[in-house]
Amino acid sequence: MSATLFSFLFAITILTLTPGFDTALVLRTAIAQGWQRAWATALGVTLGCLLWGIAVGLGLGALLMASEIAYNLLKWIGAGWLLCLGIKLLLKPRQQSVGTAEQPAHQQGYLACFSRGLMGNLLNPKIGVFYVTFLPQFIPAGASVTLWCTLMALAHMLLGLFWNAILIGGSHYFASHLRKPTVLKGMDRLTGCVFIGFAAKLALSRR
Repeated sequence: MSATLFSFLFAITILTLTPGFDTALVLRTAIAQGWQRAWATALGVTLGCLLWGIAVGLGLGALLMASEIAYNLLKWIGAGWLLCLGIKLLLKPRQQSVGTAEQPAHQQGYLACFSRGLMGNLLNPKIGVFYVTFLPQFIPAGASVTLWCTLMALAHMLLGLFWNAILIGGSHYFASHLRKPTVLKGMDRLTGCVFIGFAAKLALSRR
């Protein structure tokens, strides 16, 4: 049991540390809108993992594996959503970060930041497929699949929050340089390209 749990924690740590859409989204929010809204985004991202774990335990992951129509529908919705985010950042990059005394910039609410992080994970069927192929390897024989999938997804969520705390904390030290208008504008466009790349990768992916 202990060896199995160690293997799971090691694998999920590598997965968490691997840069992806969620990393780009949290970092961009931290630099452009501050650490509080970055935390709202991070909470949405990690909650999406927990909800996928629960869904896989209840059988939705198996449905995505079995039904090509269900998988492709969710995949194209997710790819389209990422594409819209990327195009918006390319066409309308921020000229100024939030919170300057001279000219306060428009600031997204906490709910909007949270929803963006949450939907980024929920609309990615590859997470569900990954969970349904990855998590069962670590479930003890005879144990409740739903309970163990939920607990492992919760562990993934907590680890993700810890890693995001490091990312957000690190961005704080460089914020004064990264919030310069030219840097912020370039960063938004770069993030937009990253989002479009992830959209293409998701659209072209197979189960």
